[in-house]
Amino acid sequence: MMHSAHPVASQGHAVQLYPLWLRLWHWTNAFFFLMLIASGASLHFAGSGWPLIPFETARILHNLFGLLLTFAYGGYLLANLFGRNGGHYRPQWPGLPGRLWQQARFYGVGIFRGEPHPFPATVRCKFNPLQQITYLGVMYGGMPVLILSGILFFFPEWAPERFLGMDGLWTVGITHYLLGLFLTAFMLGHIYLATAGETVLGEFRNMIFGAKAGEE
Repeated sequence: MMHSAHPVASQGHAVQLYPLWLRLWHWTNAFFFLMLIASGASLHFAGSGWPLIPFETARILHNLFGLLLTFAYGGYLLANLFGRNGGHYRPQWPGLPGRLWQQARFYGVGIFRGEPHPFPATVRCKFNPLQQITYLGVMYGGMPVLILSGILFFFPEWAPERFLGMDGLWTVGITHYLLGLFLTAFMLGHIYLATAGETVLGEFRNMIFGAKAGEE
């Protein structure tokens, strides 16, 4: 995922914020998700005469890219578990509400006044507080549930017969659909906020070529 925190160079040692493996995963994951959006929308609206992709093709594509996304996500989790990247998702809870408000104010007001970014990216934390909380919820909450619900669709015999008094597979389907909508909205917001760097395309270049920050 793209990050709209501004990289900061220091006079000391500089560290790559977005290593090659992360950039490759980021763009691969984005492509997989776009294909899932297109094929999923085609499946959902198959009876309306609207679908982008014919139903049978959309079904194959959705299953294929769903499996690819699952494997890519598994690799991402392992890399975070055994590498340095996972540490960026650990919030510093003391004083967090105040930092969240400061960052929200920057997005709502300060950014339009040309104010400096309140939480520039450093090697210790490349995310600002809002990014950290949002990405933590998306990558460790929303994505696992989306993938699990997709797997239960792929193997419907594994789905519970009843859940909270409702048909189990129907509940899985609603969960999958709503999470798909939420993560699509997140992706759109993510792309917009990526334009909030020092330049409109700066963060996109950082996620292609990498960016370094100092030990702050």
